Amino acid sequence: MSTAKPKSLGDVLQEFSHHRRLMQEELQKIIVGQDDVIEQLFAAIFTRGHCLLEGVPGLAKTLMVSTLSRILDVQFKRIQFTPDLMPSDITGTNVLEEDEHGKRNFRFVEGPVFTNILLADEINRTPPKTQAALLQAMQEREISVGQQTYSLPDPFFTIATQNPIEQEGTYPLPEAQLDRFMFNIKVRYPSLEDEERILASTTRGERPEVRKVLSSRAILNLQKLVNSVAVSDYIIKYATRIVRATRPDDAAPPFVRDLIDWGAGPRAGQFLIHGGKALAAMEGRFSVAIDDIKKVAIPVLRHRISTNFQAQAEGMTNDKIIDRLLAELPTPEIPKFET
Repeated sequence: MSTAKPKSLGDVLQEFSHHRRLMQEELQKIIVGQDDVIEQLFAAIFTRGHCLLEGVPGLAKTLMVSTLSRILDVQFKRIQFTPDLMPSDITGTNVLEEDEHGKRNFRFVEGPVFTNILLADEINRTPPKTQAALLQAMQEREISVGQQTYSLPDPFFTIATQNPIEQEGTYPLPEAQLDRFMFNIKVRYPSLEDEERILASTTRGERPEVRKVLSSRAILNLQKLVNSVAVSDYIIKYATRIVRATRPDDAAPPFVRDLIDWGAGPRAGQFLIHGGKALAAMEGRFSVAIDDIKKVAIPVLRHRISTNFQAQAEGMTNDKIIDRLLAELPTPEIPKFET
């Protein structure tokens, strides 16, 4: 009786890379272009991270997330954030019920946060008290109502959207909540060619069908695989130097001290490593490279640094500062091994 030969790590990573390509192909039946955005969304999903999508209206942010949920065999719920939204509208609430014997008991009714993918649409349109209802869910993956604590389904991801140009009637996200998002992803205008394809596909009655690629169990297995990707001390030192260089009172370049009020905390370094692992695994590689860290640096750091008035006067955005930091920061020397 023959037994199946166990798969090597290389074979498993190649399968992972294949699944990632299938996901992208299915998603791009609906979403034209936005390759970087899609890659960052995938990286967050495979590392149990949350994403904040920023872009002007009409760039298919909501459509992108809903289509992503359709190619994954997971539960999806959407919350439209409005000024009158209450915390219990997100988490759920206890309701008083009377049984057949006339005895009254409280029963917990789950809110929309009990799902696998939660779309928090226009999250900055609701007051801080309601925004804070997501904090525990995003960080602890559980919520507390009354004296009880309830665990959320696994996997669980929050993908929030916000419009960066319309500020009337909005409530900026507090730094504590921004820090819970692994990536702050900018959704930009499409290129000329992509916009022509968008118009052609959406005005000719074309309605392509997408198929499911991964189940919940498969996602959990791939998350474990990503976590096992090797990270050398060399990479950890580089990620640490990047994060510390954003802090004006630390080992920062002079231009950082001139332009930034406060920088990123240790969680940013963790997300740099996790993001690098995801990129490596999605390409079928065994270990994280310097370029992986550089590729995720802007979406990880752009919402974790605060620029001052001088930066604004000089037109230095967070993205430009991070780009300059990556260009000027030397990479650690690769350790030499004795033979």
